[in-house]
Amino acid sequence: MELEIGQKVAYPGQGVCVVEAISTRDIGNRPVSVYLLRVVGDNSTICVPTSNARSVGIRPIISSNECRRLIKRLSEDFEEVTCNWKTRSRAFMDKLQSGDIFATADVLKQLTYLSHEKRLSFREQTLLEKAKFLIVSEITNAYLADEEKVRSDVDNRVETACIRHVRLDRAAAEH
Repeated sequence: MELEIGQKVAYPGQGVCVVEAISTRDIGNRPVSVYLLRVVGDNSTICVPTSNARSVGIRPIISSNECRRLIKRLSEDFEEVTCNWKTRSRAFMDKLQSGDIFATADVLKQLTYLSHEKRLSFREQTLLEKAKFLIVSEITNAYLADEEKVRSDVDNRVETACIRHVRLDRAAAEH
């Protein structure tokens, strides 16, 4: 995968980054080509060998078509959440680290739903906040939209998904 200076990319677990430079660094006494990425959310930098970019999950931010699909998906129903906290936590972490923004949307909806059912553990609350940050960051940068408006829209759509999930759960229990 070839990235260009100035290109916005998604880095799993970090959010949207801008490719600031492509340079050579000496690593282990040999020159290695690296991408220098600036994390948009906190202005930190990440150095990634160009040969590892794909394997760590770096990808271009979503297109406007994918963004519309993501926004639509945020208000759709989702799979039932497992009761086993250990299995659930591992699945959430795997989805967030995958870099798949649609999997991240599922994590956001499921954790929001759980937060209505019970108080989330510190770890789950952190995962919820991370998932929301990743979604808002990607939509904001894909659409060049106002972050507060995007955050509000995401919250409203996820609440719609939770309401839909409860209704479908009740309907299934009645039959």
